[in-house]
Amino acid sequence: MSDKKYLFANWKMYLDHSESEALALALAKKLTLPEHIVMAVFPSALALSDVSKTLKDTPISTGAQNIYWIDKGGYTGEISAHMYKAAGCTYALVGHSERRHIFNETNHEVRQKVEAALAASLVPVICVGETEHERQSNKTEETIETQIRSAFHNIAWPENKELIVAYEPVWAIGTGQACDPVEAERMHELIKKQVIALTGVTPVILYGGSVRPENVQQYLNNPNISGVLVGAASANIESWEAIVDSFR
Repeated sequence: MSDKKYLFANWKMYLDHSESEALALALAKKLTLPEHIVMAVFPSALALSDVSKTLKDTPISTGAQNIYWIDKGGYTGEISAHMYKAAGCTYALVGHSERRHIFNETNHEVRQKVEAALAASLVPVICVGETEHERQSNKTEETIETQIRSAFHNIAWPENKELIVAYEPVWAIGTGQACDPVEAERMHELIKKQVIALTGVTPVILYGGSVRPENVQQYLNNPNISGVLVGAASANIESWEAIVDSFR
């Protein structure tokens, strides 16, 4: 397992263009990162190009919150993986729970986006997680296995490209009801075994779901949790700095 720790910030739709630029400038000026920390921010599509330029000479990468799997064409409102790559992205979130459950994104579409990200030389961050109903119905493992298998079955993972999965229990996202760290570690270990069985590649696995400065260290103490994917708490410089400090 890599000694690197991953700190990914999903700004979702919390910040407009000027607010995104202001936060990127603050990160560029205020944050110094140890070599073992890999940091990326995922701004809105409108702000991404300028944020990428602002962070160009820093160790902070940028990523897309969502991608479309066709390069060009009559797909009003969509942005392709290749377009995001040209705008300066290194990473792309794929299959975030809000895409799956608000916008009805299917496992098949997630797989198409994984393949598109790889074709565009982006590193996909594949998000998986169960709903509260699925957990209460004892279908957590079944749900995760289905999502993992759909994303990785018969895929030829490029050599030397990181394989990153984010475990985000849907019931914990934006609710303040963070997953117990022991249970999160159990799920990370399960995901790790499934991904290795399908691809032969040891994944980097992040935890996401109501991550805050006061609980982040509890997750990082677990051997199979390599970092966090943070939502609301990453859109504020003070709380983000506090989370970064937990990684030092």
